[in-house]
Amino acid sequence: MDYEHIQRAPLHWLLVVPGTAMVVSAWYDPEQSWVAWLLSIVGALMVALSLCFRHLVVRDEGERLRVVFGPLPFFRTSVAYSRIQAVRPARSALLDGWGIHFRPGAGWIWNLWGFDCVTLDLDNGSRFRIGTDDVAGLVAHVRARLDNREARS
Repeated sequence: MDYEHIQRAPLHWLLVVPGTAMVVSAWYDPEQSWVAWLLSIVGALMVALSLCFRHLVVRDEGERLRVVFGPLPFFRTSVAYSRIQAVRPARSALLDGWGIHFRPGAGWIWNLWGFDCVTLDLDNGSRFRIGTDDVAGLVAHVRARLDNREARS
């Protein structure tokens, strides 16, 4: 049962454009002052961070469901199928935002774009939500994995 879905979003441009502008403007400082160096460093960090949140990959890795922001995969996590008690489609709130957030009562959300998500109820009573533009496919995949687990028991 292979599942892999890549969701792309344009939000990374909100970091690429000002980050690039900062680096370019630092080059035009004839004195190369500490401000120019600071602009260069902050601009480069913004561009690097934008590459961490350009897309979100959700993939089946055998006994785990892997969630990775990328193409620079600094932010990644996984959930063992054995920990998942239930799965259901959901919608995130504006308060949840985009990126990686924890909200008391709602649990963790890893979301790149939009408000559609899948909620995983875990064995310790917590929730893990994954933002996706393939809600039906992800729910069907996780349900199939849970059904296979129950059939083997």
